[in-house]
Amino acid sequence: MDYGALALIPPFVVIVLAIIMRTSFEPLLIGCLTGFVIISFHDRSNFFTDFVNSLTNVIGDPSPSGAVWVILVCGLYGSLIGLMVRSGGTMKFGEWALKRIKTKRGALMGAWVLGIGIFLDDYLSALTVGLSMRKITDAFKVPREMLAYIVNTTSAPLSVIVPISTWTIYVGSILEKSQVAPVHGGLIAYWKMIPFVCYGYISVLIIPLFIYGILPWFGKMKKAEQRAETTGKLTAGRLAMSASLDVSSLNPAKKPKIIYFLLPILVLLAATLYFDIDALKGVMIAVAFTFLFYLLIRLGTFTQLSETVFGGFNSMVYALAILMMSYVLKDVNDKMGLTQYVLHAVGPYINKQFLPLIVFASLSLIAVTTGSSWGLYAVAIPLIVPLAQHLHSNVLLNCGAVVSAGVFGANACLYSDSTVLTAQSTECNNLDNGLSQLPYAFIAFSLSCMVYVIFGYTIA
Repeated sequence: MDYGALALIPPFVVIVLAIIMRTSFEPLLIGCLTGFVIISFHDRSNFFTDFVNSLTNVIGDPSPSGAVWVILVCGLYGSLIGLMVRSGGTMKFGEWALKRIKTKRGALMGAWVLGIGIFLDDYLSALTVGLSMRKITDAFKVPREMLAYIVNTTSAPLSVIVPISTWTIYVGSILEKSQVAPVHGGLIAYWKMIPFVCYGYISVLIIPLFIYGILPWFGKMKKAEQRAETTGKLTAGRLAMSASLDVSSLNPAKKPKIIYFLLPILVLLAATLYFDIDALKGVMIAVAFTFLFYLLIRLGTFTQLSETVFGGFNSMVYALAILMMSYVLKDVNDKMGLTQYVLHAVGPYINKQFLPLIVFASLSLIAVTTGSSWGLYAVAIPLIVPLAQHLHSNVLLNCGAVVSAGVFGANACLYSDSTVLTAQSTECNNLDNGLSQLPYAFIAFSLSCMVYVIFGYTIA
């Protein structure tokens, strides 16, 4: 069934209500229900039954990067964070870093450098960097919105411009399925595509320009900076979460050490790498190791550690609820053919020179309205490849534009997984995070559009 422009209504409802209500879950729920009501009128079905079926299908998705995988990864990251916080290692790392970081600028650059260093997975980066740098930036009255912007923009955008990450492996597999690359040659094809993922490197590289004052902070970010400087209030709104993380010490008699923080992180990175960049296996090994390590050195009792694991998992429930509802919204959009509608709408304006720009701009709209990146890649790349071949345009350039669009959506969407998890790790309301960083994402978007125009005339 062709829903046409009606496909735009559910994401439009979500965005408008999110801005009005200053929350995420409820607008997503209402937007999803709106979509299923529209579908029910067309299909003569029961909208509530359709909604429940979609929800159960989404939550029960066992595929790699499906909902089950995301719930386990994010929940176990929460468990690992809970263990490290209660060990005192996180606090000790902050104290160690504060002795070496002397300025606000240094604190911000520290967050940027750490974000670049943790590039294997955007979830790993967003949760680890936010947790690690929060105390350090707080000491220099850095508003949480500013920290969240840096954390968010060095998570997903960096993951698409490095040689190996969960993103590059995933997109590489799609390139193989789309016959852009031979079997087992997807990663090599992706490496050739990296120069064309413009939004990724532009968004990461402009951050130091703001940190060093070459470009001035403005908008909500500037107001947040003034608020933090004058009132000492680092956050504008309350962090919505289902459960607070227990920050009490496991063993007050035990002196905190940096190794309690660094060793679990190193095990997490090593295990993730060992299992071919599998974030789930990596975090499972890290949680198990950290639990046993703390138990053997008598940092906490078995009961304390077990309660901390479940408490940390529980602290991620609200963020996971938002993510699951965003997946249902993606399902609604797929049923209504949003991606196909947008691509067909811009079809009459496509030529070889402007194809990369149109692909980037149109798919960015979809990514921002749906909060979907990996789902967008799975749908769009197989559609864009034959179109680029038909117009004799550079296929890898256009695939790079698709990847850029997905990353822009991860940054600019108010309810994307990247925005939600960044807000959780930095303890910043996700709408404050999303709205304050939105203008900066659009700067990188505008520069990327210019680059794609140049590429369209020189490379395509």
